[in-house]
Amino acid sequence: MAFDPEAFRETLANARRQLLACRSPAGWWVGELSSSALSTATAAFALHLSGEIENEALVAHGLTWLANTQNADGGWGDTVYSFSNVSTTALCRAAFSAAKSSESFDETVLKAEAWLTKAAGDASTASLVRTIVNRYGKDRTFSVPILTMLALAGRLGEGRAAWRQVPQLPFELAACPHRWFQWIRLPVVSYALPALIAIGQVRHYHCPTRNPLALLVRRWTLRPTLRVLESIQPESGGFLEATPLTSFVTMSLLAAGQAGNPVTRRGIQFLQRSVLPDGSWPIDTNLATWLTTLSVNAMTGDTGSADTLSAGDRRTILEWLRRQQYRTEHPFTHAAPGGWAWTDLTGGVPDADDTSGALLALSRLTTPDEHSLEAARAGVKWLLDLQNSDGGVPTFCRGWGALPFDRSSVDITAHALLAWAAWRGCAEADLERRINKASQYGLRYILASQTADGAWAPLWFGNQHAEQVENLCYGTSRVLRLAKIAYLRAFDPRWEKALCNGFKWLVESQNSDGGWGGRAGTPSSIEETALAVEGLCSAHDFICGIAASDGTSQQEMSRGAIQRGINWLVENTKRGASFPPAPIGFYFANLWYFEKLYPLIFSVAALSQAAAVLLPGE
Repeated sequence: MAFDPEAFRETLANARRQLLACRSPAGWWVGELSSSALSTATAAFALHLSGEIENEALVAHGLTWLANTQNADGGWGDTVYSFSNVSTTALCRAAFSAAKSSESFDETVLKAEAWLTKAAGDASTASLVRTIVNRYGKDRTFSVPILTMLALAGRLGEGRAAWRQVPQLPFELAACPHRWFQWIRLPVVSYALPALIAIGQVRHYHCPTRNPLALLVRRWTLRPTLRVLESIQPESGGFLEATPLTSFVTMSLLAAGQAGNPVTRRGIQFLQRSVLPDGSWPIDTNLATWLTTLSVNAMTGDTGSADTLSAGDRRTILEWLRRQQYRTEHPFTHAAPGGWAWTDLTGGVPDADDTSGALLALSRLTTPDEHSLEAARAGVKWLLDLQNSDGGVPTFCRGWGALPFDRSSVDITAHALLAWAAWRGCAEADLERRINKASQYGLRYILASQTADGAWAPLWFGNQHAEQVENLCYGTSRVLRLAKIAYLRAFDPRWEKALCNGFKWLVESQNSDGGWGGRAGTPSSIEETALAVEGLCSAHDFICGIAASDGTSQQEMSRGAIQRGINWLVENTKRGASFPPAPIGFYFANLWYFEKLYPLIFSVAALSQAAAVLLPGE
């Protein structure tokens, strides 16, 4: 299909118009996260355990939603578009023990049990427990909460025998100074401290250890660790604004005789407030800060339309975004001041990806003034201080590298390099030297993380159709955006070759229909096609320079791939009128989600970048 400039212009204009229309009345983006079967199961069960009459309707409505969204194979996935998995299906099956009348759900339960029997190999409890534990390996962040809910629902048997199948989380370690956490190797990731305390205590309550010394220590630390839990609970009552984490904490406290604890009450209230009109719960309340910075960066980047956002719009977003920056130490992770979280709500935690996005948005919303420079310098220093010794940038905490979601990651490191570059020219000499040094180390980490065939794997995004559910399209496209940062090429002679290999991998991963999935051969989606187009456009000038020097046809290959990708987007978005989402997001503990605005935001970014390549001078 030939490239149609008029169809392209129409699609870009419609997409920009639609993205602007998706703002909240206050002037920024809030978005809409997908309903989650896992969230719904855990929230309904926690409310059931409360024993409060006012929660009965919420429980019944949630179970009905689960029954109506069960996959045809009898299982559940994390979203309504997700494949069935053992964790979500086991939790959904357990949730139906909360039904006041089981008859209406008999068929649903039987189908779920048949799916679980097939997934575990047989119908025994031991096989189910082994299957769940094996799925997460050494990381107990999610396996132990799942087994805890199964035990509370009577799915693991009765009494101590049931609880012996639930590993004991060492909640007593939460009484240690927080600075020790990166050294004592907790069996859960950094953000799961609330679960460590609450789930550790409910297991101890039902099946205390026979070791007299350990028993004494746990009894002694019961109240101190509950005080820690109360101190890190946000004003909203929702830990990380996350329904599953808050549900696991709440159900554990209820079952450990802590129904009157303030943490329990606030957790119940959070769950009551966060239910959706259809009876389901989302994975989190919102991603307002993340979506706003993505939207700003999509529309006001180096190729974005200068007048897409009015001066008043920019000022409103800028002032809001500056208010979201943490100015004091965070009570949960003890993160230093200077970072941003994914949400504007109290349950957020400052993290590297959102801080990078905010720094880029600040650089594009206004010319540097005193207030913006102050915010940017604090954010840049916060990111610099987070960098790990391997050169990569982790999500939340420096030095926590033992478990998957605490390690350095390529996509976050590439994002940090972009953010540092955006403010490098405004930094004082000492800070610029720190940026240069950190960028050099970050680049080495990215080079070391490239696969043999040229791709890069991200941490917080996946593709359910791909091998090991890796979304190499996302990771590679994010790294290719660094091709525009010229000074990086002086840091390592291998960088140019790595960019060429990444570019080649992305072009060769394009599907025959012109779109992209997580890797070659996986179904094309709007999100992944847009990400790939943006990555190729970011690297286009660099590739053209290589082509000019060696006489290859890479320039033509780049334009051809971009044009085919644009044609796919034009057709599959109905010229910018329709943006159906796909589950490519990974939430905590590898939970899939989709966000209504992702395909729209990513498309605006891709189309804006492509305009400079395909319609230069316009």
